[in-house]
Amino acid sequence: MTLPPRHEPDTPRDLVGIGIGPCNLSLAALAHPLAELDAVFYEQRPGFDWHPGLLIEGTTLQVPFLADLVTLVDPTSPWSFLNYLRARERLFPFYFAERFHIQRAEYDAYCRWVSQHLPGLHFRHQVDAVRWNPERDVFEVDFTRLDAEGEAETLGRTYTRNIVLGVGTAPYVPDPLRPLVDAPGVPVLHAADYLDHRDAVLAAEHVTVVGSGQSGAEVFLDLLRHRPAGRERLHWIGRTEAFAPMEYSKLGLEHFTPDYTRYFHALDEPVRDRLLAAQWQLHKGIDAGTLAAIHDELYRRTLDGGWPDAVLTPGVRVRTAGRIATMQVELHLEHLQQGSRSRLTTDAVVLATGYRERPVDRILDGLEPCMRRDRSERPCIDEEFRLVLDPSVTGSVYVQNAELHTHGVGAPDLGLAAWRSATILNSLTGKEPYPPATRTAFTTFGLQEATANRVPGARQTKQLL
Repeated sequence: MTLPPRHEPDTPRDLVGIGIGPCNLSLAALAHPLAELDAVFYEQRPGFDWHPGLLIEGTTLQVPFLADLVTLVDPTSPWSFLNYLRARERLFPFYFAERFHIQRAEYDAYCRWVSQHLPGLHFRHQVDAVRWNPERDVFEVDFTRLDAEGEAETLGRTYTRNIVLGVGTAPYVPDPLRPLVDAPGVPVLHAADYLDHRDAVLAAEHVTVVGSGQSGAEVFLDLLRHRPAGRERLHWIGRTEAFAPMEYSKLGLEHFTPDYTRYFHALDEPVRDRLLAAQWQLHKGIDAGTLAAIHDELYRRTLDGGWPDAVLTPGVRVRTAGRIATMQVELHLEHLQQGSRSRLTTDAVVLATGYRERPVDRILDGLEPCMRRDRSERPCIDEEFRLVLDPSVTGSVYVQNAELHTHGVGAPDLGLAAWRSATILNSLTGKEPYPPATRTAFTTFGLQEATANRVPGARQTKQLL
């Protein structure tokens, strides 16, 4: 591979990416063939990894393999999943496997392959601050190079005309359970760390899984499969009214299209907020196959008579929690429909309580006076995924997977990552290296759109005289 020309430290780059997760990796892959674009990406971790604690054997992506880093925008890209298989001499086995949904571990390996071959990616680089320099019309990006142990090695600074934030999400722990996570003794951990502590959790006499989404279902199923029949001693609780399947109908999936994203962005802020709260089953439900596997495993354990020692209760929230003599945890529960309360004593807790957008206040503190916010004090983000800044700031700050409140349920979805990256690159270059699709859904989501959203050049039926 040809090495890029040496970059002079004081020369502004066109783009600096902060964070190298799937979103910014997609952007880097699609930016790679744009020779005129000088882009660099920084990540504080030593290398790419994607939810390593949840790469449970057999778990699959909830989107088809076509939702890789590039294919839905550029199927000819050398960074596609199919080209990864070809490079690893695995294309024919994949063809015969007839799999539309690949294993998570394989997606992680694919992304790592891309990250190891793309130029311009700098791991062990922690971005500390971003400022706007009005005299030079550029952003100043301060970073720290980290050594192999993750300690500060040297300080650095680069200049750029544009920035893209792709710092991802962080595991979320509800307030009642936060004091327990870091305390020694009883294992209380977020599902993001499940595989690192799996042996300790399996060894516990009684285990409770909190959270009724996909991660909670996968952790519960893995524990169930590895506990002895009749002595499972498992509890699974969650706030939702049911262990509900994810909406996966063909027309329902059209909520994860550019058409719906544009429609959602144009709605008023209060309408968007109401919609997001009502659409949880589009992106927080459980894969129907996982629910079926759980039921199959539970049913299998009844064949010799008796029922498995497993309790599955939706519609329950944890009010408070505490330790009992450092050896157990007591959860104070409330049933949301009955209004009843009870206590549950357990020896280990796995919190499948989801993720929240990673805070970027520290990084963007220098831009705070220039940022525009909505009525809920969230950043305003335009249709092209740019933070709305004061007009005096002539550069752009783009965001990836931080725009749920402005762009809807598709924001964290891998299926829209390539399209969002292409939108950013089109905006950034002022050209269309990746021409946008005219239409992406059969559904028209608004009355005005219904008359305007037509396929160009559609053949008209001749009228008979």
